[in-house]
Amino acid sequence: MSVYLLQTINGIGIGMLYFLLAVGLSIVFGLLRFVNFAHGAFYLLGAYLCFQALQWGLNFWVALVLVPLFVGALGWLAEKLLLRRVYAKAHEFHILVTVGLALAVQEIVIVFWGPLGNSVPTPDLLQGVVMWGSFIYPKYRLFVIGFTAVLAVLLWWVLEGTRLGSAVRAGSESTEMVSLLGINVFRVFSLVFALGAATAALAGVLAAPIRGAEPFMGVEALGVAFVVVVIGGLGSFSGALVGGVLIGIVQSLMSTIWPPGASLMIYIAMGAVLLLRPHGLLGRRG
Repeated sequence: MSVYLLQTINGIGIGMLYFLLAVGLSIVFGLLRFVNFAHGAFYLLGAYLCFQALQWGLNFWVALVLVPLFVGALGWLAEKLLLRRVYAKAHEFHILVTVGLALAVQEIVIVFWGPLGNSVPTPDLLQGVVMWGSFIYPKYRLFVIGFTAVLAVLLWWVLEGTRLGSAVRAGSESTEMVSLLGINVFRVFSLVFALGAATAALAGVLAAPIRGAEPFMGVEALGVAFVVVVIGGLGSFSGALVGGVLIGIVQSLMSTIWPPGASLMIYIAMGAVLLLRPHGLLGRRG
């Protein structure tokens, strides 16, 4: 039982990272109706820039703050200079442009850091384990669970309790209505896209000490992010949270019960949810 408890807690930690990865994708689609296949590239950049910051002598805590801000700024520039030009076009154009952007980022990473992965050390403060009787758990993974839980509350407040959040929620219903209220819709679009890029990069920074940084991690992350968004419901913040934790627990438990099928089970879980609720667990109809 202690093994399954350990794996369940592991699953919650992984699931919260999946939530951070997926929430930006979900909000961007809910507001912009934009299919962003470059989202995994921001996660990839977050992990590698964390690695590079440590190579330059900066500590993990500085990277945790600066890297998401930098990648968020890159996301803002990409939206403003490139992606905004294809909003009004069919989804095929969205996919073509964002896949091209993702591949370009991946190749840039390979050019600068090489095709092999790099390990990222756990910060000194969080090395070691916490012991409760016979139960032992790594300090860093407990930090990830607590930190991402606080971030989830903060993001919920931004979306529910601020003017930007009101504009995002109104814009997901009708961008024309938001424009009539005198709000610059394109500015809201840019801020939301930058927020999505920053949260994906933050997930990459937090994941780096757990799994390292390697050039193809963005592709894997993108697949998981779409699974989480589909399970939770397109455009739903709470759906991304529930979907992320659910997928994290399923994957973690299955790595003990049936290791070869751990990755397969997340797609089986997605299929089961869609059979019962085609719009996702917390998605809106229509």
